[in-house]
Amino acid sequence: MGKEESQEVEVPAPLPVGTSDVEHTEARISIRAYLICGFGSFGGMLFGYDSGYISGVLAMAYVKEHMGHKVPLSVDDTGYVLKSSQKSLITSILSAGTFFGALLGGEVAERIGRRVTVMLSCLLYSVGVAIQVAATNVNTLVVGRLIAGFGVGGVSATVILYVSEISPKRVRGLLVSLYQFAVTIGLLLASGLDQATQGRNNASAYRIPISIQFIWAFVLAAGLFFLPESPRYLVKRGRDEDAIRALSSVRGAPEDSLEIKAELAEIRANFEYEKQVASTSWKDCLSGGWAPRGNFRRVVTGAALQMFQQLTGVNFIFYYGTTFFQQAGMSNSFLMSTIMNIVNVCATPFSFWAIEKLGRRPLLLWGACVMCVCEFIVAIVGTADEGSQAANVCLIVFTCVYIAAFAATWGPAAWVIVGELFPLPIRAKGVAISTASNWLWNCIIAVVTPYMVDSDKGNMGSKVFFVWGACLFFCYAFAYFNIPETKGLSLEQVDKMLEETVPRTSGKWRPHDTFAHEMGLDKSAATQLEDIEKVNV
Repeated sequence: MGKEESQEVEVPAPLPVGTSDVEHTEARISIRAYLICGFGSFGGMLFGYDSGYISGVLAMAYVKEHMGHKVPLSVDDTGYVLKSSQKSLITSILSAGTFFGALLGGEVAERIGRRVTVMLSCLLYSVGVAIQVAATNVNTLVVGRLIAGFGVGGVSATVILYVSEISPKRVRGLLVSLYQFAVTIGLLLASGLDQATQGRNNASAYRIPISIQFIWAFVLAAGLFFLPESPRYLVKRGRDEDAIRALSSVRGAPEDSLEIKAELAEIRANFEYEKQVASTSWKDCLSGGWAPRGNFRRVVTGAALQMFQQLTGVNFIFYYGTTFFQQAGMSNSFLMSTIMNIVNVCATPFSFWAIEKLGRRPLLLWGACVMCVCEFIVAIVGTADEGSQAANVCLIVFTCVYIAAFAATWGPAAWVIVGELFPLPIRAKGVAISTASNWLWNCIIAVVTPYMVDSDKGNMGSKVFFVWGACLFFCYAFAYFNIPETKGLSLEQVDKMLEETVPRTSGKWRPHDTFAHEMGLDKSAATQLEDIEKVNV
C-alpha cells in the first residue's frame, strides 16, 4: 500500500529539453525575482540624480557669483548670472558623454557581460563626480560632467538590458518601470538637496549635492557584485551550465527543475533560430529593411521612441525649471522645482499597475493626448496674460498635470518597450542605440533651450510650450503606427509576434507555438509537464 502511494507521486527524471506548450516557457515568479530585478533598476538613481541636481546648482547665488559674470540687479537679484552659452554647455555636456557611453556600453556588455559593464560604468561615473566636486570654474565642471556622462550612459543602456533579460514576462513591465521610478527619486533627491544647500555662501553649496553621487555608484556596483549574470547573455556565449545556475538564482527554483530547463531551452532555441537569419555585428542592426521583424525597423523604432520621449519637453522642466520659474517672476522657484519632482515621483507608481493591466500602447497614446492638452493650455494662457498671477497659477497647475502624465506613461513605457524590442543577437546593440538616441536628443534640448527662453536670447517664456505641444502630435502618430503591444509576452514571443502581425493589431496576437518546438527541442516535454501537474494536484 505504502509502496503504491510512493509510486503515484514519483516525479520523472527531467530532461534538458523544452516544451511545445506556450504557457510553460518560463519558470514561476518568486520574491527573489522581484528583489533581484528591483535592485538592478536602482541604476536609474544615477541617471535621475545627475540629470536633476544641475538645475538647482546653476541657480545658486554662490555658483553665479564665482562662475558667472556681473550684471545689473535689474537683470538678476544676485547681481551675477551665468551666460546662456555656459548654462548650455554645463547642462548638455553630460548628455554628450552619455551618448557615447551608451554606445560603448552596448559593445562592452556583449564582450564581458551585463553586470561587469555596469560595475565599470559606476567606477567611471565616480571619477567624473570627483572632478566635479573639485571644480572651482566652469571648465573643470564641464570636464567632470563629460566623464560622468560616459558612466551614466553605460549604466542607463546596460541596466535596462539586464533587467529586461532577467525579468519574468508577466511582470517585466512593472520591474523595468522601477528603473524610471528610480530616475524620479533621483531627480527629487537632487532637487531637495539643492533646496537645502542653495543658501550656503561657500563652495559646499554645490559640492554637497554633487558628492552625494558617490553613494549611488557604490551601492549599485557593490550590489551587482553579488547578483547573477543575465542567463540570456550566457546562452549567447555558449555557457549553458552557467546560464542554468543564473536562471535558477533569478527564478528561485532548483537547477534540475523542469521549468528551469524548459525556459533555458526556449531561450537557446530562439537564439539558434535568430542565428540562422541574422548575425551579431553592428552592421546586422541595419538588416531586414522595413519588414515587421526586420532589425533595421526595430532599431529605428527604438531610437525614434527615445527621441520622442525627449521631445515631450519634460527635461526642460527638470534641467531649467528653477531658472525658468525665476524668469517667470516666482520668488520660490526652488520650491516649485521640488514640487514638480514630488509630482513626478508620486505619479510614476501608477505605471506599475497600468503597464501590465492596460498595456504599453494605450499608455503612450493617452499620455501623449493628456500632455499635449496641458502644454497648449500653459502656452495659450501664458501668452495671453503674460506675467499675471493667473498665468503663473496656470503654469504651476498644468505643468504638474503634464509631469504626472509623463511619469505614468511615456517615462516608464519608453524604457520598457526598448528592453523588449530586439532579438537576442543584437539586443545589447539595439538597446545601446536607443539609449544613445535618448541622450542625443537630451543633449540637443539642453543646448538649445537657454537660447529659446533666456531674456537676452529668444525670450519665448511660456510660448516654449507651443513647441513641446506640437511635438506631442508627432509622438501620438508615431506610437499609433509603430509601437507594438508586448504585454504578457516573453522576449522570445515578442520576436514571433513581430513576424506575424503589425503594431496596430498586435494587441490581439496570442502565442501559439514555441521556438523549442520549432527547433525540435521539445521531445517528451509535454509528457513530463502532464506528470508534474498530476503530482502538484
